[in-house]
Amino acid sequence: MNSFIVMQGRTYQEEKDLGIIWSFQQDKGGNVQHSWRRLAEMKKGDLVFHYVKGNIIAVSIAKEDCKVASKPDALQSHNERKSEGYLVNLEYHELDRAVNVRDKFEEILPLLPVKYSPFQDDANGNQGYLYPCNEELAIKLLELIGELNIYQVDKEQLELSIDDVRRTEHNTLIPVIAETESEIKTKIRLGQQKFRKDLMPLWEGKCALCGINLPELLRASHSKPWKDSTNAERLNPYNGVLLCCNHDALYDRGLIALDGQGRLHVSSVIREEDYPLYGLVSMAKIQIHSENKVFFKWHKKNIFKIN
Repeated sequence: MNSFIVMQGRTYQEEKDLGIIWSFQQDKGGNVQHSWRRLAEMKKGDLVFHYVKGNIIAVSIAKEDCKVASKPDALQSHNERKSEGYLVNLEYHELDRAVNVRDKFEEILPLLPVKYSPFQDDANGNQGYLYPCNEELAIKLLELIGELNIYQVDKEQLELSIDDVRRTEHNTLIPVIAETESEIKTKIRLGQQKFRKDLMPLWEGKCALCGINLPELLRASHSKPWKDSTNAERLNPYNGVLLCCNHDALYDRGLIALDGQGRLHVSSVIREEDYPLYGLVSMAKIQIHSENKVFFKWHKKNIFKIN
């Protein structure tokens, strides 16, 4: 199962009434927009978050794979020519309480990808129609939706009104959120387990920087983070390096980086006199695999904090 965020605006109500999302295949100039073409990737069971005017106002599940279809009459503008496009049939679940992205942006921002982010750094939505939603972001949005919309019974409350019981029993969001969140978390857990298992022998079971070899203290660090990677890159053991807990934290937050030659770079955020405290030797060179280079370079360009 994959997740997406659709930016609907004024088309939301019409598409909700039809139980679909729809986009053109190409613009009048024959150009293919990435946010339109992405509909073709959608499969039965995929999860969609619906963004309208600053808020996530609904979630839906794809009822079938994407198909090519003409623009429905209900979406046609006056005298608009009939156009072929991508159509996905969805089961909509409208939220009682919308999630305001700006209000929750401090939690959302760290999970946004470098490329094809649905939101700008100022919390406004990007132009376009359909954006990918990585697993970590999907879990966070489900959590935020759950906090606002799923009734939580107070353990000290001895009596519930009939309306409270009915609301809980008939809230269609409960199974949607529970099942999709469980499936997404399982996908991440199994992927990370495979990634670690395949990465360990590449680094001889020890931290690439300090040599610690106690498994409990070792982390399989992604160079190109999960949120920015394709499915293949997420499981590629060369998209990572084996590090101890401390060095993993520094690498994950961009305070250290490795270049294509395996040389260590230290952010100026860390004072040079403190290098020994962190077990760091600037420009120290480690033995790397040629397949690591492209991922180390990506990390240094996009994650490493120079200042």
